[in-house]
Amino acid sequence: MTTDLTQASAAQLGRVYRKGKASPVETMKAVLARADRLAATINAFCHLDTKAALAAARASEKRWKKGEPLSPLDGVPVSIKELVRVKGWPASMGSKLTDKTPVDADAPAVARLREAGAVVFAQSTSSEYGHKGVTDSPLHGITRNPWNTGMTPGGSSGGASAAVAAGLGPIAIGTDGGGSVRIPASFTGLIGLKATFGRVPAWPPSMTGDLSNTGPMARTALDAALMMNVIARPDPRDGYALPADDTDYTKNLTKLPKKLKIGFTLRLGDHPLDIEVAAMVTKAARDFEALGCTVEEVEPPFSFGEASRAFVIHWLSALQRLLQVFPEARHGEFDPSLLAGAKAGLRYSLQDVVNAQVTRRDLTLAWNLFFTKYDLLLTPTVAVQPFEAGKNLPPGPDGKGNMMWSPYTPQFNLTRHPAATVPCGLSRHGLPVGLQIVSAHYNDALVLRAAAAYADAHPLEFPVLPETK
Repeated sequence: MTTDLTQASAAQLGRVYRKGKASPVETMKAVLARADRLAATINAFCHLDTKAALAAARASEKRWKKGEPLSPLDGVPVSIKELVRVKGWPASMGSKLTDKTPVDADAPAVARLREAGAVVFAQSTSSEYGHKGVTDSPLHGITRNPWNTGMTPGGSSGGASAAVAAGLGPIAIGTDGGGSVRIPASFTGLIGLKATFGRVPAWPPSMTGDLSNTGPMARTALDAALMMNVIARPDPRDGYALPADDTDYTKNLTKLPKKLKIGFTLRLGDHPLDIEVAAMVTKAARDFEALGCTVEEVEPPFSFGEASRAFVIHWLSALQRLLQVFPEARHGEFDPSLLAGAKAGLRYSLQDVVNAQVTRRDLTLAWNLFFTKYDLLLTPTVAVQPFEAGKNLPPGPDGKGNMMWSPYTPQFNLTRHPAATVPCGLSRHGLPVGLQIVSAHYNDALVLRAAAAYADAHPLEFPVLPETK
């Protein structure tokens, strides 16, 4: 492994701790120093808890010296997206309007990570209330992609993805209401998992309700699996949490079951698609044949237009609640795109919302039936390559903003199916491109195994960052 502790995976850190070749304190100090040097460059963090992090690292160091680590993640630095509560930290939500009083309890995923000995050290940036697929906010400014700091890392978990890609902790917690783990993971070359809804408990409930999922983001599938072993446990505060199933997500991680039947599609409907993304994802799909799978091109089982409209109604009707939460006199402090979306949500009638719920049920049924025929579905994760930081939209074929740049991820928030992204190479611009892998409900481990098997056969080298150029 690398001698630079900031570039080591979580699994590698556990091995060097066990052998006594490095300590959690050394790792934490190296990560904190790197975070300080890169703060102005990528703007991945909005809160650093240095004192608590070093105290937790020292406690972990003692456990490793005794040969009594709490888990393989003991002493591993982990950052938490600012939409996820951490005891003693503000729940700022990327907004100027929120109360910045420190909260009094950890969210379930954070609590489980602490119990496993992971060092919770930083809060990563998000778009305001996670409302858009890029990461900038009126409160924290623009977060940038370590692969090219002129580009966005995606969002809304862009701070988490930028941090992991930049070596600011090997693992991170993000949230995904319409692709917000998968999009930034794709744009920064990470593996990101949106598990079956309820597999990773959440509290308090997201503003977007049962669209939103808490999930792992990491450079390696093994690290994501180690995180799932910790965070995929029931919590009584989440009424939708699934029962424990005792899955070991690391078991046979890079070995696929025999004779998997895989469906592959480049488009879910009539939307633009970057030519290079299409070529790279097509090659990646064919690479699964070399892994012993049968791959077939398929047609999506449901109308893209109907699914998209249902998602928009769900999303914007949730956003409009913010107009009631905060006084009208302060609405001008919202991100303009959040305010516009919330106001658009007011236009939907009760009948519109009910109709969208019916469409959601029909969409879920269509994909459920699809997964009785196919073990996995492969698609691009995003229809475009990373685009200019500070922009909400990439340019479209007509020169106007491309409103359909992320058509692949939201459907599976509606249907609650597990979906992951895995890097499938670099474009001619040197930017990562992601492959989305989807499966039937509760097949979270299979999705990760597929991502791991592909990544093992096609490893991705991470960039030389601005500080070391």
